[in-house]
Amino acid sequence: MLAVYFIVSVILIGIDQWVKYWTVANIALHETVEFIPSFLSLTYIRNTGAAWSILEGQMWFFFIITIVAVVVIMYLLIKHRTEHWLFAIGLSFVLAGALGNFIDRMRLGYVVDMFQTEFMNFPIFNVADVSLFIGVAFIFIYTVFEEKLKGNNNEKRNKSNN
Repeated sequence: MLAVYFIVSVILIGIDQWVKYWTVANIALHETVEFIPSFLSLTYIRNTGAAWSILEGQMWFFFIITIVAVVVIMYLLIKHRTEHWLFAIGLSFVLAGALGNFIDRMRLGYVVDMFQTEFMNFPIFNVADVSLFIGVAFIFIYTVFEEKLKGNNNEKRNKSNN
């Protein structure tokens, strides 16, 4: 089952990198293209920071943080591979998001962002950012309902062992 979680990460990284490649190839820097009217536009920007461009230009900080995060996530994923799938898939999404933006920072020196919400003022983001958000949400949900979810997993294991 562990391989499935790594495959999920690889697929998400592939989607992230493809969308970034498509954006750079088809949209001029700082150009906005309507995608879903009054909801979502595509705006190609280069982000040298984190969300809301905080810590802009601090590439070494991001390299170190990402490497530490990837090591910790992989350790947790391997150690807790038999835990509830929600925790493991959350870790897979976080791993994909961290590596998707890390690839940009290593290759380009900045992160390619493109999704701009039209219905509210929110920082422009990318697929890796969405993966991080969804992964953290899954981990949060798992943490809140951990006892109940573990109870369901133990019941299923006990039934399959009988």
